[in-house]
Amino acid sequence: MIEDSLLGLSAAGFHRIAYTDWGDPAAERVVVCVHGLTRNSRDFDRLAEDLAGSGARVVCPDIVGRGRSDWFAFPALYTDPQYFADLTALIARLGAAEIDWIGTSMGGLFGMVLAAQPQSPIRRLVLNDVGPFVPKASLERIGDYVGRDPIFEDVAGVEAYLRFLYTGFGVLPDACWSAMAEHGHRLRPDGRLGLAYDPTIGNALKSGAVEDIMLWPLWDRIRCPVLVLRGADSDLLLPETAREMAERGPKATVVDIPGTAHAPSLMVEPQIALIRDFLFG
Repeated sequence: MIEDSLLGLSAAGFHRIAYTDWGDPAAERVVVCVHGLTRNSRDFDRLAEDLAGSGARVVCPDIVGRGRSDWFAFPALYTDPQYFADLTALIARLGAAEIDWIGTSMGGLFGMVLAAQPQSPIRRLVLNDVGPFVPKASLERIGDYVGRDPIFEDVAGVEAYLRFLYTGFGVLPDACWSAMAEHGHRLRPDGRLGLAYDPTIGNALKSGAVEDIMLWPLWDRIRCPVLVLRGADSDLLLPETAREMAERGPKATVVDIPGTAHAPSLMVEPQIALIRDFLFG
């Protein structure tokens, strides 16, 4: 694995987009993995290592405002059009005619939008606990914590907080939680620790104008094969939404992941195997 970056352009100028790059740069199969709203590229380390071992090149970006990528000085710049522009620049950097896309939550929404476009380069799409309908209540729940900026004295405190906040990931080995804490914190000017994302990325969820997300027309335009992994106890990807995803549009293959909510971690072998078999089967 190498760590690299490229420059994106916003109304405020250029900004750095960090990413991890796994496997052979000349591999024919290219996979892009995009994280959830407050997460970062290192959530995919175990999955990326496995898929790279199967012969793929796997690239995992930190969306601007997260992980090692730059933060915007003006929160209003955190918009979907900006994210799509940055991701398009990344796809161009990779030079692949086709890519496979794995997206958790926000990253899955991005994948749906891109897969629905004419001449989309997405060959296969994996959606982790997200679909074309996202209920307002789940967005409000996420908005309740995303704007917080907790302070920690050490990495152990970060890990304890992540274990509490992300119970929906399910039961994970201690090494996974330790890695999430290691890659999921930043050093504050006062020497203490904060989380590795800009708390203003969630301003739109606190504007008071949050409504259900409805993307069924986009879903019906997707033509590539789709695998949907759903947390069995998820409040974001509802059972009725998942059933409809299997019946219309690309008619996705839907798999419920027991013992998880929002969202399956993609860090344990049974979940990794589902993705590997879908991409390489």
